[in-house]
Order: sequence, then structure tokens, then C-alpha cells
Amino acid sequence: MTEKILILDFGSQYTQLIARAVREANVYCEIIPYNKPFSYDTGLKGVILGGSPFSVNDAEAPQVDVSSIAQHVPVLGICYGAQLTSKQFGGRVDKSEKREYGRALLNIAKADKLLKGVSPVSQVWMSHADTIIELPAGFELLGTTESIPVAAYKRTSGDGCDLYGLQFHPEVYHSAEGKTIIRNFLVDICGCTQDWTPAHFITETVDNLKKQIGDRKVIMALSGGVDSTVAATLIHRAIGDRLYGIFVDNGVLRKNEFEQVLATYKQLGLNVTGVDEKDLFYRELAGKEDPEEKRKVIGRLFIQVFDQEAHKVEGVELLGQGTIYPDVIESASVHGPSQTIKSHHNVGGLPELMKLELVEPLRSLFKDEVRLVGRELGIPEEMIARHPFPGPGLAIRILGEVNPERVRLLQDADDLFISGLKKQGLYDSVWQAGTILLPVKSVGVMGDERTYEFTIALRAVTSVDGMTADWAHLPYEFLASVSNEIINNVRGINRVVYDISSKPPATIEWE
Repeated sequence: MTEKILILDFGSQYTQLIARAVREANVYCEIIPYNKPFSYDTGLKGVILGGSPFSVNDAEAPQVDVSSIAQHVPVLGICYGAQLTSKQFGGRVDKSEKREYGRALLNIAKADKLLKGVSPVSQVWMSHADTIIELPAGFELLGTTESIPVAAYKRTSGDGCDLYGLQFHPEVYHSAEGKTIIRNFLVDICGCTQDWTPAHFITETVDNLKKQIGDRKVIMALSGGVDSTVAATLIHRAIGDRLYGIFVDNGVLRKNEFEQVLATYKQLGLNVTGVDEKDLFYRELAGKEDPEEKRKVIGRLFIQVFDQEAHKVEGVELLGQGTIYPDVIESASVHGPSQTIKSHHNVGGLPELMKLELVEPLRSLFKDEVRLVGRELGIPEEMIARHPFPGPGLAIRILGEVNPERVRLLQDADDLFISGLKKQGLYDSVWQAGTILLPVKSVGVMGDERTYEFTIALRAVTSVDGMTADWAHLPYEFLASVSNEIINNVRGINRVVYDISSKPPATIEWE
């Protein structure tokens, strides 16, 4: 049985970061809404109470019975979780005289196994308006900062397991030794063995897939992206060619992508059918300029084509999907944690249309973990390390109407940009890059000829998860070289610009 840590979600923007920090320590964890019941007999080793936008003194503040949880497993309260614990045991929590946001220095007041290996004075990250004014009886101060009297504490008496609280956020990058503190809680306090590795995940997942699928068939839409490819490879490990993959050329893929991806799937031994429906998509996209309208056309046609192909396989009962953990969290969050709920997962609309049982082998993994599993499975690095690519493809990177000629222009320019990044060793330092075809023509001169051609915008950003992004500071020499390459080699483009907008306020894609 896999050992597990539960993280109770009270609505903090940092909850997923706690989970990622726990996973980085090779310990499996799950995030659940604070008000969802859970069992203690499923390998549970500890519980972490996360932060919240609420004050513990609000009438509607979310509550859990901390004492009851601590009767069974060790508990670590972080920020709101620390304040809630203190208040429930009789401590006093009130508005801070000085609200504390950003960097602070933790001064360790007493040595403890939670703070083992942490410097006597350590930089931490604060984000709170309330503070713990007075600890409950039977609790001991472990650390302070210049601004607040209680930054870390533990319970020293009473029934039950170890109980700790931290006013700061150890999970964020700016808490210099936060990962050490989390590791101490997991290993020295909860007794976790840190055995949750990609290899362990693959073995356990393949076994579970065999049990779920039995001798049935699975149909799956593949996109060439890392999520669907890793999910398909895991399912294939479990059932072989009873997985039927379908890869649709919708006419707005990258240059030569249809052929290259099919060749990679063949190399991996996957049973995949390629379906060329470019002409259908182009016909339906003709005259469509609104971004949302283009998205709807592509989504509708994709479902139509996939459904037609799926009906060619007799007796299919299961639908494979590359759903990953952030999708699951966003669908199950309490009010507040995620203001942006994804309207689609991997293949929007298919489960409702086809009434098939879902097979989702990646639903417990974050994106970076999917890549680690993919490498363990032997999937080629060029597919694992690919930049994210929008579901509607180049259709939303062509501003205005989509037609074969505009797709060709954009594919050729995009191919030169991406291959240039790879040649110069810049590709892996960029989170996402691509080109945008603008509905703007301008005058140019080539030789003795006057031209009147399209403009291409180059877009490259750095990011951790795509929620925020900064424009990539690519070398001027590289940008000059790529601009020349595109203008000299792509007939129909005579001007190249570079997008230096960050997200927010801009978005990564233009549409």
C-alpha cells in the first residue's frame, strides 16, 4: 500500500506548491477540500493544513477538527492551518499590528526535529494579515521573526501525534530552507520512506491498469503532446495493441508534425491510426475570424472525426485520456482555490458523447512528474521536452481567417524560429515559443522590388506553470539572425517583430 500525505485545501493560492514540494521529496500526496471526509486506514502518514484567504476569526471561516486528526497522524499547519490549530486549542489569533507579506527572517528559538539542518537565522516567505498573539497551553515556541511573536511552534503535551504550526510558507521558492523543513516533517516526524519514484509509479500504475481494463479495449485520441503520449505508453504497457490510438491531422499542426509524430508512435510500438482531415477543417474554418468561433469549429470537427474512427473499432468500452492532477484539483476544489476552472480537460466533449468508461493513468501527476515518468518509459527526449502547444493549434496563432496558404506561411516561419532556438541551445531555457501571423501587411523592399507582405510576431516566454510568464530575453544577435532567416526564406513575409509583453497583463497566446 502506497504511503500518503493528505493536504487539506482551505483555498490558498499556494496549496499546489505544497503538494509539489512533498512530491519532490518522493512522497505521494493528495489535495482534498477541507470538508471532504477521509480515511486513516489507507497508508495515511500525516496531514498538512494549508493556507486560506479567510481569517480564522471570520464567521464563515472554514473549519476542521484538528484535535481529532492529530489523534491519528502527525499534523503540520501552514499559515491559516497554524492559526486555526492555535485558536482551536485555546490560543489567541488577531490582526497583525503590521501585516507581513514577502521575505522575513526566521529566528529559531528552540532546536527541534522539524527544524533540523535549518540555519539559526533563515529567510522565509510570509503572506498573512492575522497573527498568533498567544500560544495555547501545552504548546512551545520554536521560532519568531522581527515582526511577529510566533512564526513556528509545536505541541508539547496532550494526547495524540506530533502537532506543528508554521506562520510562514515553507513551500515557496523564497523560503530558502523550506524544503528541508517539509522533508523533516515527512521523514523524521511522519516516518515516510520516500519511495514514490517514477519507476515505482510506473509499476503500480501498470498493475492498476491491468485490473481496471481486464480484457477490454481502449480507444484514445493522441495529440503528439507529452501528456497523451505518456498516458498511451502506460496503457500500452498494460494491454498492448488493445489500445487503439487515433491521431488527427486538423491542418493546423506544426510543420511536418503529423508525419514525425506518427513515426515516433511507431518507434514506441503504439497501435496508432493517423487520419488526414486537413481539407475538412479548412472548409469549415473558411470565413471564420473570431477566435472563439475558430476554437468551436476545431473542437466540434475533432469530436466528429474521432467518433467516426472510434466506431471502426468493434467492442470498445473504455476511453483513454491524459488528464493530469491540476485538472482534477480544479474540478474538485472548495469555493475559492481556483477561480479559473478548465472547461475542457484533454478532449473536451468526448466522454459525454461516447458514454465510455474513462482510463486516466496520469490523474495523480503534475506536469513535471509526467515528464519524469516519460523519461523513465524511454519516450524520446524531443517529445518529452516539447513546449506546450495550444489545443486549437496554429488556428489561434493566425489572427483572422485560417486558410492553407496562411498555415503554410506560419508553419515555415515557426519551424525556422523553433529550429533556431534548438541550434543555439536556447530551446530548453524557454517555457514556450511560437510565431503569430498578423493580419497586417506592410511595404518592404527586396532587391529592386517593392513588396507588400505579411508580418510575423515572434513570442517566447519563461514560466514555471504558465499561470504567469515573462518575455524571454533572447540575445539580439539571435533575433536578428532568425528575422533574416524568415524574411529570406518564407515568401509572403517581409517583416518580423518580437513580443515583449508579460503575463499578466497580456496572455501567452494572442487569441
